[in-house]
Amino acid sequence: QRIVLGFADCRIEAARSGGRGDRVPQPDPRCEQRLQTRFVIESIEFAPDIRALVLGSLPGERSLEAARYYAHPQNQFWRLVGSAIGLELEALDYEARLEALLAARIGLWDTVASATRKGSLDTAIREAEHNPLAELVATLPDLRAVAFNGATSARIGMAALAGRGLALLPLPSSSPAYAAMPFAEKRRLWAAIGEFLR
Repeated sequence: QRIVLGFADCRIEAARSGGRGDRVPQPDPRCEQRLQTRFVIESIEFAPDIRALVLGSLPGERSLEAARYYAHPQNQFWRLVGSAIGLELEALDYEARLEALLAARIGLWDTVASATRKGSLDTAIREAEHNPLAELVATLPDLRAVAFNGATSARIGMAALAGRGLALLPLPSSSPAYAAMPFAEKRRLWAAIGEFLR
């Protein structure tokens, strides 16, 4: 059984009538009126028999626009996780990538459920509300490991899941904004996910 909830991307524009009677954009009722963008994310890809769960922080603007995980062409996620399971996921279309991950018993989600943010950087996240990670993992009897894509995800997720008998893997960010570590070193560290799939 595959369980999928789609992205809900709430973008609020500041009212700019300019005194000319211009039509003012109406906000999505799920979102708060702010000058920044308020994102409410409801996207999860997993099956009940997954052995590893990979958690990001909050999808970037490119991913939100495309309603896909890791849609930025320079994001290294698909190369890194594909290397961990021995598949070239970049060559596949998006749905096929997801199916390959689920077949490998890997699930995807995020640590942040909603937040205010300008741009795509984690450092710009404000007023974050976290996903119910502990409740989710309690429903996954085969889960062995939770991997965190980047420091923000690790900070939130490791605190929420400490002491639950799972391997917690803080991994270097796949984001193009994190260029301090060579790709080869990132790939070596991300390979740890594969150890929990056998």
